[in-house]
Amino acid sequence: MFGWSGRVADVSLSDRTALFATTPFYEDFVGGRGLGVRLFFERATPSIDPYDPSCPLVFAIGPLVGTPAPTAGRMCAVSKSPLTGTICDGNCGGFIAGKAKACGIDALCIEGGSDTPCIVVIREDGISFEDATSLWGMDIPSSAEALRARYGPAPGILLIGPAGESLVRYATISTDDLRVFGRGGLGAVMGAKRLKAIVFQGNRRTEIADREQLRFVCQQARKLLEANPITSRGLRAFGTPILVNITNTMGLFPQRNYQASHTDKADLVSGETINTELFVKRRACLACPIQCDRLTRAGEGVTRGPEYESVWALGPDCGIYDLPSIALANKACNDLGLDTISCGATIACAMELSEKGLYAASASFGDAHALVPLINDIARRSGAGADLAEGSARLARACGAPDLSMSVKGLELPGYDPRGAQGMGLAYAVSNRGACHLRSYILASEILGIPKLLDRTLTTEKVSLEVVLENLNAAVDSIGMCRFTSFALSEEYYSRLLSSVTGVDYSEEGLLRLGERIWNLERLYNNRAGFTSEDDTLPSRILHEPVPSGPSAGHVCRLHEMLPDYYRARGWDEQGRPRQKKLAEVGLDHV
Repeated sequence: MFGWSGRVADVSLSDRTALFATTPFYEDFVGGRGLGVRLFFERATPSIDPYDPSCPLVFAIGPLVGTPAPTAGRMCAVSKSPLTGTICDGNCGGFIAGKAKACGIDALCIEGGSDTPCIVVIREDGISFEDATSLWGMDIPSSAEALRARYGPAPGILLIGPAGESLVRYATISTDDLRVFGRGGLGAVMGAKRLKAIVFQGNRRTEIADREQLRFVCQQARKLLEANPITSRGLRAFGTPILVNITNTMGLFPQRNYQASHTDKADLVSGETINTELFVKRRACLACPIQCDRLTRAGEGVTRGPEYESVWALGPDCGIYDLPSIALANKACNDLGLDTISCGATIACAMELSEKGLYAASASFGDAHALVPLINDIARRSGAGADLAEGSARLARACGAPDLSMSVKGLELPGYDPRGAQGMGLAYAVSNRGACHLRSYILASEILGIPKLLDRTLTTEKVSLEVVLENLNAAVDSIGMCRFTSFALSEEYYSRLLSSVTGVDYSEEGLLRLGERIWNLERLYNNRAGFTSEDDTLPSRILHEPVPSGPSAGHVCRLHEMLPDYYRARGWDEQGRPRQKKLAEVGLDHV
């Protein structure tokens, strides 16, 4: 078998048993997100509680991982989100996917719960369970140091911090070098199982069907990545915060819980200013020529980021423009295991609730010094942190003001105001895991002209592109490559890379059909869990309150002009449910 390892590791924490089984579904779902979603769908009832120990947690790796394919170092985690109740996948870079693949597995499926904190150790020849009582309560850097002392510097390590242990609904799963499965609270799923860490120890290589063909396609792909100004210069020089000034100039940079979308202070927190004031060094993930990752100073320490979303959520969304304070808040989230987007957006929601006299928050807009103490309280569910650990939707609803939560399906909106980018509004509303900029990233067309320039203020031409991008990105998540490559590469290159590695002939159409199959299966799970077309919406503020000033002044998101066409383009009925004909087309009629 080429590309695939041919094995899935099945682990039960309840009785501490484990076995290797033959990888199922790999022809139809390939790996990564696709395989993870299919395995989860098979094992999880729609009504299961994410905190129920029996709720499956699946980690899956694509067939390109462990090969020279550029950026082929991504792993997906799939479970049910404690924050949203939807099916949820997270995507993580760094080196963890390669370490897991070296154990000779395509996926790891964990069910059940442990009575005491534990560690699961995956090796090529077996799986063991070890005690983690001494690590419980420790932050991520301290836990990672202790795990490296126990297992050596070479293994791949996944772990949770105090936020995951405390079942914060937006807790992350981290690697030992602070890459994360960030959104949706999958760290809390791990915490509910009392699973502190997973350690991968292996040396198996990925077999390649046609090395000469792969070498040629890799060379061509790298040339395109090097020729593209975003992947060769922009992201490499500034990382994702290069977007701060771009989005602000277009009036898409949300301020103070989306009460505005433009500021004259954006340059204080821009990628250019981060490079000048905080930059330490650049880093790259496995097999990655883009090198967008960076280490920065945070007080007396060093940490990853802050990424664009972290800068925005912990900064301007909270009315804060003090870069050192944002860096410290970002480090606190990294160390404790919190999604920076949901954390910052929930704090911003609490600030507005307080501003309106609806909640006695311990912080107000612009209060930079309150950030880190509040983040610590959230991670340990202490004081007011216990309320904010539930996420903005539950917090706002408890205060009688649900419209002040800037979220979709319970997942907080990222840092792009869809009132000034109509396609982004559609993307948020229909995303299977709640408000997410990465399901399609149609914003690239609306602000960067990739793959083609669309007028960001219009709703026309958005639906068909949205569908194609959702399908393509689901496929890219499944083969194991980074989304940033899509700035330079088309589906032709992804299909040729996949065919070269696996020896299976994947056409461009077949690759997009793979993505469509995944998207429909996710939708089918959510429908069965009770989600309907009524959940495909946006916060009232986005739909009804025009942007007050700046380049997007006067605009709201006109979702109603796009949503019916989206359902038709997807082959779904008026309630957003996949029709039987569509399920048959994508090979899901048996589900």
